[in-house]
Amino acid sequence: MSKRASVRGSAAVAAVLLVVVALVVGCGSGPEEPDAPVAKVEMTPGAGDSGVNPVDPISVSVEQGTITQITLTNANGRQVQGEMSPDKRTYRITEPLGYDSQYTWTGVATGTDGKPVPIDGTFTTLAPETQVAATVNIGDGQEVGIAAPIVLRFDAPIRDKAAVEKALTVTTEPPTEGAWAWFPDENGSRVHWRPKEYWVPGTKVHMSAKLYGLDMGEGEYGAADLTSDFRIGRSQIVKAHAPSHRMQVIRDGVTIFDFPVSYGQGNEARNVTRSGIHVVTEKYEDFMMSNPPYYENVRERWAVRISNNGEFIHANPASLSSQGAANVTNGCINLSPADAQAYFPTALYGDPVEVTGTSIPLSAADGHLYDWTIDWNTWRGMSALADEPAPAVSATPLPPQPAGVR
Repeated sequence: MSKRASVRGSAAVAAVLLVVVALVVGCGSGPEEPDAPVAKVEMTPGAGDSGVNPVDPISVSVEQGTITQITLTNANGRQVQGEMSPDKRTYRITEPLGYDSQYTWTGVATGTDGKPVPIDGTFTTLAPETQVAATVNIGDGQEVGIAAPIVLRFDAPIRDKAAVEKALTVTTEPPTEGAWAWFPDENGSRVHWRPKEYWVPGTKVHMSAKLYGLDMGEGEYGAADLTSDFRIGRSQIVKAHAPSHRMQVIRDGVTIFDFPVSYGQGNEARNVTRSGIHVVTEKYEDFMMSNPPYYENVRERWAVRISNNGEFIHANPASLSSQGAANVTNGCINLSPADAQAYFPTALYGDPVEVTGTSIPLSAADGHLYDWTIDWNTWRGMSALADEPAPAVSATPLPPQPAGVR
């Protein structure tokens, strides 16, 4: 073979190899594209969680995608209320859940890859050993006197009073300085809020007790939230100086009544009208009074209760000859029928009745509403948060009381 023929053959082989390489390269797919992200679902609380507080934040959020459809239902199939964020990446529950209940998420998220991802999971809420209920003494829309305290009564002893007190707020217009104070109660616990001084007439008051879901200690949780919106009425103060045998009713600084009266005769301690600031709590046009061994089931008229130890301001024709001259009652403040009838419609729950000049002070022994006999520093010390800095000043009748009187 000639040299020229050999070179020509080698060139032909090389050409074939180049064609093959070109074909191989031409048939390739090039660099691989990464997959689009799959939706990542996060539930709070997590699936399978138990002991969840029913007022804790409950939500579902999605990364690398959006929520297409979602519901949270209880064991009975009821859908829980919630709201979606504008970007459809978060859905949160907007109502409290129940205690000791199971809840289930059902839904779908769509990833940026366009593929659906299921949203499913179940959790259960905590089961309190005890649910503690509370009542408030002043109902919505009520108008009360300038000495009215706010009273919350719990149907069980409160173990963690500080936690409860932190859940209580009083907002007023105009701003009013005041504080909570804890008292013993025969059926549980009781806490009162009162201003440092008498309320300013016309003050608007909002009380909020965020008790539901609140851990009150030792397995006890609040049964329900409480609120009350009420208003302070006019200023009316009863001045009752026992040695004078008279009683003045002062409305907005003006004396509207000056009555001859009779106070407790003081022959024994039980008959002494207590000195101190009493508070009007209830009133009756007719009331059956008993004070053994002196009398039982005597019908009295125009009776205004001023303490829980049996003290009333009421009409009593039997003491008429002593009214204005001597103190002969068993502890009540007696007026003539005409004077008692004139005073009766002016009395308002929460009015102060300032009794002075007797030998025994009003105290805890006389019922649970002796708030104004406690000086302000002592009152502040009765708060469960007494050691913490004072908060900034911010802008239903009492439960049935004993009928027995003295």
